[in-house]
Amino acid sequence: MAGRGAPAGLAARWKRHIVRQLRQRDRTQKALFLELVPAYNRLLEKAELLARFSEKIQPEPNDVTPASHQGLWEESGPDSDQVPGTLRVKWREEEEGLRLVCGEMAYQVVEKSAALGALEAELEQRQSRLAELEARVAQLQEERTQQAQRVHVRRARNAAQRAAYEALRAHAGVQEAALRRLEEEARELLERLVQHKARAAAERNLRNERRERAKQARVSQELKKAAKRPVSISESPSILGYAVREPAKTLALAAEPESLESEAAEKLRRPFSFKKRRGHSVGGAPEQRYQSIPVCVAARLPTWTQDVVDAHLSEVNAVCFGPNSSLLATGGADSLIHLWNVVGGHLKAHQTLEGGGGSITSVDFDPSGSQVLAATYNRAAQLWKVGEAQSKETLSGHTDKVTAAKFKLTRHEAVTGSRDRTVKEWDLGRAYCSRTINVLSYCNDVVCGDHLIISGHNDQKIRFWDSRGPRCTQVIPVQGRVTSLSLSHDQLHLLSCSRDDTLKVIDLRVSNIRQVFRAEGFKCGSDWTKAVFSPDRCYALAGSWDGALYIWDVDTGKLESSLRGPHCAAVNAVAWCYSGTHVVSVDQARKVVLWH
Repeated sequence: MAGRGAPAGLAARWKRHIVRQLRQRDRTQKALFLELVPAYNRLLEKAELLARFSEKIQPEPNDVTPASHQGLWEESGPDSDQVPGTLRVKWREEEEGLRLVCGEMAYQVVEKSAALGALEAELEQRQSRLAELEARVAQLQEERTQQAQRVHVRRARNAAQRAAYEALRAHAGVQEAALRRLEEEARELLERLVQHKARAAAERNLRNERRERAKQARVSQELKKAAKRPVSISESPSILGYAVREPAKTLALAAEPESLESEAAEKLRRPFSFKKRRGHSVGGAPEQRYQSIPVCVAARLPTWTQDVVDAHLSEVNAVCFGPNSSLLATGGADSLIHLWNVVGGHLKAHQTLEGGGGSITSVDFDPSGSQVLAATYNRAAQLWKVGEAQSKETLSGHTDKVTAAKFKLTRHEAVTGSRDRTVKEWDLGRAYCSRTINVLSYCNDVVCGDHLIISGHNDQKIRFWDSRGPRCTQVIPVQGRVTSLSLSHDQLHLLSCSRDDTLKVIDLRVSNIRQVFRAEGFKCGSDWTKAVFSPDRCYALAGSWDGALYIWDVDTGKLESSLRGPHCAAVNAVAWCYSGTHVVSVDQARKVVLWH
């Protein structure tokens, strides 16, 4: 096998060598004849052309010489045979010369004809181009005429508008002068009104002071009279501790004066009642008291569902109990606020507040329960009066969605937070923004104390602001975007919920995080998931993405219970009534659930 393969390889090599040599010879010798072959072809063409011309001028045979000449040729001498041959040769030479001249002339004629045809084609092309250019010139002339007419019309219109502008500017100057006069008059009227109200307030304060002095004098006299009366005090072993009794048989005292009874009742009611505070107006009517708010001694943990309602047309974002624990407000993405009465363990529709103009993100009652404040996605907060369906005031000034709106401790002041990275304080008596706080991150929730504003932000920080100072007083970082804040009733503890799926309790006395609540399965369902304290601050409550409610013990930090009820979507917000008996949760599937 090896012997046969070797000769085959050698044969293939010498064959390839021969092919390479042939190709090399072809490349070297072909260049010598590249110009010769076309020249030879042109020569053949000219020869063929001359042959055709020669055929056309060829003379008739047998008639070249006349008969008289023939005799002359025959009578010639011994050289007569050479003369015709010589003449024939000359004639042939002349004929060849004539053929060459005719061929050259014919060739020139052909070349001239071809050049003439090319020139005629070029001339025709230039004439057509000239016609096109003339048509284009005519079109441009027409357009120029039209543009000139338009320019004339525009100049006339500009002149008219300039005249109208001058007239409007003159009118605006007159109006500005009138406005300045009216502003000066309004300022003078306002100063006089303030002075008048100040005088009226001073007179009213003087009358109140006189009345108070007279009342104090009367009470002092009654106390002196009462001090002179004998009182017997006896001890009873059946009662733990000591008690003061007035036996009916042994003690013959008259009833206390009515004024003393009213003073004592007033002192007993004072810790459990809220007093209405006036705004910035001067000389208002005497301040009224808010109705008493139920005090929660010990909140009860919810264990079962009492009522379920499909409250809104779309997801429900916010819920809040009124101060009396029997009135409930819910706000949803359908731009409506529904008020509900909690009667006999059921939710009864009470009223619908309209005019939100955008998705409701937060609702809050004032301390008296007579007004509702809501934050909306239409870059404003709306204020309603309970009993009136239409909005009473619109607090506009934010440039992006308003995410939180809360009353301060009075019904005349409120705070709003927005995605435009501002927190605003409002005087509700004048629907006026009294302060704007610029922040580096947009706000998700706010809560208010006496002189404290606390805001939770998307940059994982909680900021503290003193309403009497211009700057941020403190910043507490947390892990995760802050979704909600809840302030305990004693204003000593703050509950925050964040997107790291934790709740944190912050002790405001030392400004540090006291507890962190986690639970297996608990996750925030949105950037606005709300968590709240129980009224007695013993528990923290929040809803999860899977519809469950989680309750932690604030003191121990342990998970107290988890409730799974009718929620089939993420729980957006929860609320615990002031009496501590009911809990309400709302979700993204339009449900409002009352727990007991």
